[in-house]
Amino acid sequence: MLRWTVTFLIVAIVAAVFGFTGIAAGAASIAKILFFIFLVLFLLSLIGGRRSV
Repeated sequence: MLRWTVTFLIVAIVAAVFGFTGIAAGAASIAKILFFIFLVLFLLSLIGGRRSV
């Protein structure tokens, strides 16, 4: 999922350089949403990670 976040971030940067503001805003918002989802899943895996028996 982090790979998708980086991909959308790169698309947003390239679109912003070329002046496609609508595409840049859309890709940036998708990258931001995916980043926060990744962050929550990462924190949940740290908290509930490995449990020894």
